[in-house]
Amino acid sequence: MAEFIKIYEDKPSEAAIKKVVDVLRNGGLIIYPTDTVYGLGCDITNTKALERIAKIKGIKLEKANFSFVCSDLSNLSDYVRQIDTSTFKILKRSLPGPYTFILPGSNDLPKEFRKKKTVGIRIPDNNIALEIVKLLGNPIVSTSIHDEDEVLEYSTDPELIFEKWQHFVDLVIDGGYGDNVGSTIIDLSGYEPVVIREGKGDTDIF
Repeated sequence: MAEFIKIYEDKPSEAAIKKVVDVLRNGGLIIYPTDTVYGLGCDITNTKALERIAKIKGIKLEKANFSFVCSDLSNLSDYVRQIDTSTFKILKRSLPGPYTFILPGSNDLPKEFRKKKTVGIRIPDNNIALEIVKLLGNPIVSTSIHDEDEVLEYSTDPELIFEKWQHFVDLVIDGGYGDNVGSTIIDLSGYEPVVIREGKGDTDIF
């Protein structure tokens, strides 16, 4: 059964963040808060953990459209091909924030994602998520636990999330109530920015 730990976003406890990172390094799955809906995540470098998430979502790993949650723009170059100045300006202006940006994937992606031409990048405006990724030292691969068909309370209330997910994951963070609106998804991999999904992030950022 999963562990359930409370972490305060305004001052995340170092010991608690370390505990979460230890779970990730050991191939565990976590549910954690973002600036939108709660996310289901694992260490990007752990194949077994990636396969577990794909299985939970009922999809083949190579077909999965997971986001990479980074702590800042500095480690983007490991996962994203060279981007132009105007794209970089959009990223700099909008992040951290409630956006997923689809960018051209680099040749150095982990082998599970090598066939993908694009990757979704997230830098959420949430101290808990950012501190976890910072200490881990590489991105978390993430997918939302949001129910696409309807807004259900279990995707916003940490105790209900724990009740539903405790047998599927290793640790659930209670970081306060989550949002029930997903991130705005913007494709920056072509010549023009394309809004794929309107969510919490404002689309007037270009």
